[in-house]
Amino acid sequence: MSRRRTLAEEGWHDALQERKPLDIASSSAANDRSRAAKAATIRDVAEHARVSVASVSRVLNGSDAITESTRQRVLDAVAQLRYVPHVGARSLSTSRTDTIGVILPDLFGEFFSELIRGMDLAARAHGKHLIVSSSHDDAEDTLTAVRSMRGRVDGMIVLSPHVRAANLAADVAGRMPVLLMNGGMEEAGRPSIVIDNHGGAVTAVQHLIATGRRRIAHIRGPEGNIEADQRAAGYASALDGQAPIVVEGEFSQASGHRAATALLAMEQRPDAVFAANDMMAVGALLAFQEAGVRCPEDIAVVGFDDVPIASLMRPALTTMRVNIAEIGRRGVERLIGLVRADAAGEPSDAACETVRPVLVERQSTAAASSARFNNG
Repeated sequence: MSRRRTLAEEGWHDALQERKPLDIASSSAANDRSRAAKAATIRDVAEHARVSVASVSRVLNGSDAITESTRQRVLDAVAQLRYVPHVGARSLSTSRTDTIGVILPDLFGEFFSELIRGMDLAARAHGKHLIVSSSHDDAEDTLTAVRSMRGRVDGMIVLSPHVRAANLAADVAGRMPVLLMNGGMEEAGRPSIVIDNHGGAVTAVQHLIATGRRRIAHIRGPEGNIEADQRAAGYASALDGQAPIVVEGEFSQASGHRAATALLAMEQRPDAVFAANDMMAVGALLAFQEAGVRCPEDIAVVGFDDVPIASLMRPALTTMRVNIAEIGRRGVERLIGLVRADAAGEPSDAACETVRPVLVERQSTAAASSARFNNG
């Protein structure tokens, strides 16, 4: 046993003696692969690029105080090591998260899909990310969402149809920049973007009167919703002596269908309907088609918003266009400006920006005389 162990030991000794010197280049490449597999750190990048950690940080933060050759070495090292900056650590050092919070009353429906699309395009163009939450159209849920985002975002966009909820949200946010959207914030003295709901409704009703309609009904949005209230007020002020005909809705297609069914049950039907948003107008069109009522020959219909489905309906829906995606894009750009001003200690932009809806005429409001002639 002792002899066999000695021979084994001699064999291992000979084998070790015959080994080649260590390949330093191969070892370095292996180390790089090992670092990449373990998620490279900023120190790994600095070592690979032969610069200081501070230089790497300046390159990653877009600082101009760096030479072009150093910047390129750092970027090459980042690519080779597949380095991903740690967002949490970066936010601690820069006091920025490059993230924008968005609180909407709902996430369902074409209006909010278009709004988020515009916001996302603008955020990506500026290298920002979005965190989107729904308040479910509830003031307490709005405040809860605001509190949950504090410290996680650089600023917030709050869309609320309730003035009190929007103002409370801005107060709870503290010093964080907040942009309010919709809800008639002109009197609040806060940065905001609002739609001229009253003016848009007046234009819609005047258009129906101009096409010869004399019994114009209104499917309004929910009570207490500032946009619904403003559009209802615009409808009433534009009737020009006609008796108002108002039925309740909830800004949903189903509520528009129910409201239209109620209008059809009236002893004297209206000859036109102004719905406070497009989805209720779509519901009304479907109810009329099911009842064999022709649009626009028997009843003309106008909506509000110009969501994508409006142009796809048959008849295509006349509506008040507010360019939803553009409002979303503009909201993000306004907020980014507020965040930058806050970081630089500059005065904030507290302006209220008003969006004026534009009438888009389509088949659902062809003139009463020509509609009857074409079908006579």
